[in-house]
Amino acid sequence: MVVSGVSFRGVSACNVDAKGRFAMPTKYRESFHETSSSKCVITIDTEDDCLLLYPLPVWEEIEANLQSLPSLNRKVRRIQRLLIGHASEVEIDAQGRVLLPTILRQFAHVNKKMMMVGQGKKFELWSEENWLGACKTWLEQGKAMQKEGEEIPDELSSISV
Repeated sequence: MVVSGVSFRGVSACNVDAKGRFAMPTKYRESFHETSSSKCVITIDTEDDCLLLYPLPVWEEIEANLQSLPSLNRKVRRIQRLLIGHASEVEIDAQGRVLLPTILRQFAHVNKKMMMVGQGKKFELWSEENWLGACKTWLEQGKAMQKEGEEIPDELSSISV
């Protein structure tokens, strides 16, 4: 099932309660309800200490693609183990809350403050501290690349921002 029209963008600060729940920002709840009956999947990011949150139909496409890859390839198997192995199906409850499984909260160091970052068809969930630190690093890297005269990747050269 292809989920068309779903595009999450922006950064939202969320509080995480003592039970590990956060309130899905109101502006996204309807989209999740319409596309996935308020069901979503949360898994780890294989590159950064953050989590990835997908509407269930989007995740099902990704999972099918991952499972179709040759599991005898060690690099593929590593990604399959990490992404599928950590995937947890969750639901947005009647109050608009999502429960983050403990093991995933621990992986991403999410305690009381969390940043929800729209990335098109998914969200990244970061601890506030890790998000602020990563943003600072990325900005510094960008400035250093400009000073060194490093060219932007060809894939980005045709995009005007």
